[in-house]
Amino acid sequence: MPEPERPKPVRESPEDPASPRPGRGAADGGEAESDAERRRRRAQFLRELNEAKALRDRVQPRRARAVRMRQQMRMRTFRW
Repeated sequence: MPEPERPKPVRESPEDPASPRPGRGAADGGEAESDAERRRRRAQFLRELNEAKALRDRVQPRRARAVRMRQQMRMRTFRW
């Protein structure tokens, strides 16, 4: 029996890395616009990263606790 075809992952964000980004050409001189776009994309990425970390902490509480304990130990042994 043939294996069922898996659906391809779909990005919800219109920022597809394969698509050309507007405001990135050297000829158009939109440097301020590209900086604003870069900051917006970076903020979006950081929001998604924090959301993923929070989800991982909820799903794996033992691992999250171990990470917290290691971080506390690092902070205790850090020399100022």
